[in-house]
Amino acid sequence: MDQFINLTLNGLTNGAVYAALALSLIIIYQATRVVNFAQPALALIAVYIAYTVSQHTGSYWLGFAAALVSGLVMGALTERILIRPVHGRSPLSAIIVTLGLLLVLQGIAGMVWSSEPHSFPYPLDYRGRFSAADVFAVASVGAAALLVFALYRFTPLGLRMRAAAFHPEAARMSGVRVGLMLTAGWAVASVIGALAGMLATPPFLFPHALDAVFVYGITAAVVGGLDNPFGAIFGGLLIGLGLSYVSGYAGPELTTLAALAILVVVLSIRPAGLFTRPTARKV
Repeated sequence: MDQFINLTLNGLTNGAVYAALALSLIIIYQATRVVNFAQPALALIAVYIAYTVSQHTGSYWLGFAAALVSGLVMGALTERILIRPVHGRSPLSAIIVTLGLLLVLQGIAGMVWSSEPHSFPYPLDYRGRFSAADVFAVASVGAAALLVFALYRFTPLGLRMRAAAFHPEAARMSGVRVGLMLTAGWAVASVIGALAGMLATPPFLFPHALDAVFVYGITAAVVGGLDNPFGAIFGGLLIGLGLSYVSGYAGPELTTLAALAILVVVLSIRPAGLFTRPTARKV
């Protein structure tokens, strides 16, 4: 029974990280219909910046703040400089751009900070069952999800961002600066991605530290439904719990296969994801 409880708590912690990354992917997908394959690289650079700031100041929390700010700036610049010029063309164009950015940023990380693993601390004590670090991870992702919900639901900025994402032409005719709203959406998504990176990276930081996390994060996004932010949260927790149980009872080498199995089963039952509403189509 103790093992089951430990695996459940560990799954919740990891699932929160996957949920955060899935949420960042869904925010961008809703706005532009682009899956941002560069998200782990943007988060990686943000974490490296946090590492550098922490090394120079001796404060983890200053580094944490630097990661969030740098994530916001990089997300906005990515949309404005790289994505907007190809917006409206084939969706494949933007996907290729994000894949190229992923490779470039990982290469830059290796050149600037080297490919050797760097020790990167947990923000709080990580020892014991559901440690302070685990509580912080779950609470910070929950807080981020609530803030995003409040932003989109209760603020004029959120209303304009939703309008720009779902009805850009009508929003433009109503005076909404659609381009600016899309930039804001990428910025918000990249902040959440940077948060996921800060929670997923300890105890070691290296250029490919977030690759596996991204695989599980995009799996969570697809399982929950790419059109539903709440689905990202549920999908992340489902993947986290499922992989934790598989790792604990069957062995860690089967976790990737288990993620694929969960994805196949869910898509066989609900091809658009668990929380996506079915749409009628005229034929």
